[in-house]
Amino acid sequence: MNPHSPGFILILVAALALIAVRVFFKLRAAHGARRESWDARVIQRLRSQGYAPFNEYPVDFFLALPDQAACQAVRERLTPEFSVDEKPLANDPDHGFSLHASKTMRLLVPDIQAISARMTALATEFKGRYDGWAA
Repeated sequence: MNPHSPGFILILVAALALIAVRVFFKLRAAHGARRESWDARVIQRLRSQGYAPFNEYPVDFFLALPDQAACQAVRERLTPEFSVDEKPLANDPDHGFSLHASKTMRLLVPDIQAISARMTALATEFKGRYDGWAA
């Protein structure tokens, strides 16, 4: 086949598109696996330090949000399930506020992962960032 023919170019473009789609989905899956494995690793480390899996502990979740209005909207979504407070951030030009949500719960991987996913979605919706959790 002639490398300058329209048929050859069409096949080449289709092959490159398939490769790009495959790379995109592989990278997306790897990013999700990293978040899941981070939550699981932290819980495993806490358990090795003496945290019992069926005891409840205070767990703190942190979001960086752009303004007071975003903090108020997120606060309304999280209360009364979480106790929520916020404070201004001085060193982050894109995110002027830090929102701290606290809840007493068991340190179970599926539960933490579900809340991490929820916090990530909330932060994204309000043009912020989910910074993780601590127990």
